[in-house]
Amino acid sequence: MNIFVCVKQVPDTETKVQPNSDGSFIETNAIKWIMNPYDEFAVEQALLVKAANSDSTVTVLRVGSVKDTEALRTAMAMGADEAILVEAEDNLDSYMTAKALKGAIEKSGKTPDLILSGKQAIDSDALQVPQLLAQMLGLPSVSVVVGFEQNGDKLQIKREVEGGSLEVYEVTSPAVIACNKGINTPRYASLPGIMKAKKKPLTQLSLGDVSVSEEDRRVKYSDYKLPPEKPAGKKFEAMDEAQAPGVVKEVVGLLRNEAKVI
Repeated sequence: MNIFVCVKQVPDTETKVQPNSDGSFIETNAIKWIMNPYDEFAVEQALLVKAANSDSTVTVLRVGSVKDTEALRTAMAMGADEAILVEAEDNLDSYMTAKALKGAIEKSGKTPDLILSGKQAIDSDALQVPQLLAQMLGLPSVSVVVGFEQNGDKLQIKREVEGGSLEVYEVTSPAVIACNKGINTPRYASLPGIMKAKKKPLTQLSLGDVSVSEEDRRVKYSDYKLPPEKPAGKKFEAMDEAQAPGVVKEVVGLLRNEAKVI
């Protein structure tokens, strides 16, 4: 069974992000990168499926800069067998990313039986790549998945919808499944796993190798800038009970006329 997992490398949530000099993207040189948290659930699910199907291999895929391969090495330390990196700038749009992933799968020479990913990336929040990839490959797709059961080539999938309800689907593999928090509990990479990951194969491809060019871009980013600084808060003295009515009136007026929240 050939299992592919699509992962993205995203800035650590504690990293201070700054726009680059021309405002076309963020400054990436000083960023600490981590695996997208939703993709950790996808890697764990792939390893669970592998454990239930002894002849399986897990290949992790990533599209992005080559300067740091932390996400791929983490996935292999968790237990994935090999990795493929499509070297590209980190500001590709969803369409280019999905097309690059499709090309990487085809370049691997393996016919996918299952493709897993996180439901979204915590940096761009686009929620598009899994569905675009499924469309390009002509495969069924289910997103926001919190339950996964396999019986041969039949998959029973539970997905979360608004209000806390669940929808249940039966899908025939191969399929693209986008995982959400709750589907499993990702394991930690063990020390032996970390050591083994250094020796596992990591194939590097260019965008040209997977037939992706700038002409495939559908979205162009510009004018990145930090949000404006929050104004200083206002303090009101009302220690004296006689002052309270006037202070309350003033606060209500500010909330209605300045903040416009009431």
